[in-house]
Amino acid sequence: MIKVLVADDQQVMREGLVALLGMVDGIEVVGSAANGEEALALTATAGPDVVLMDLRMPVLDGVEATRRITREHPGTAVLVLTTYADDESIVGALKAGAKGYLTKDAGRMEIGAALRSAASGQSTFDAAVAQRLVDALSSKPARKRVELPDGLTSREAEVLGLVAGGLSNGEIAAELFIGEATVKTHINNTFAKIGVRNRAEAVRYALAHDLGL
Repeated sequence: MIKVLVADDQQVMREGLVALLGMVDGIEVVGSAANGEEALALTATAGPDVVLMDLRMPVLDGVEATRRITREHPGTAVLVLTTYADDESIVGALKAGAKGYLTKDAGRMEIGAALRSAASGQSTFDAAVAQRLVDALSSKPARKRVELPDGLTSREAEVLGLVAGGLSNGEIAAELFIGEATVKTHINNTFAKIGVRNRAEAVRYALAHDLGL
């Protein structure tokens, strides 16, 4: 069973989520919180695998609560579920350590699948959020770096930026004038160095480390 804590300041939404998750196989709701401070306290006592986190809450907002939970309780993942899908909210939550980001029009099955992904250490974004991430990364100007994170070479960082920008292996090969086999080698080496397993996690890493097109 995946233990889930629900954090949302709206009582109707909070109770609705608890009821909805109660109908999802393999998920156990271990508590609910009306603000980020309560979510932090309940994480310490209930030990959830995932916190389903709203962003705009009183006392302590969801971004700061996410930052503190992921820092103080590294065994607990945070999955954002919010009304807001603006760039500032998305980037703020992901930089704070959220494993995924859904908007509140997500259905029961989508939320359940995202919770399972977060519990297993994988990232999940709904389609609208993923597109905004791609657009945000694709619009970034290129920047020179003195030192790249995790031992990345400049070519690996370049490939990672193109992956995060939504390009396929074939498109990356055409952009860099190299073969697709070489692109795959760079991607495999890069993912191993930065500790990610898929492109969704690579997007989150690129945002956190200010890498992109």
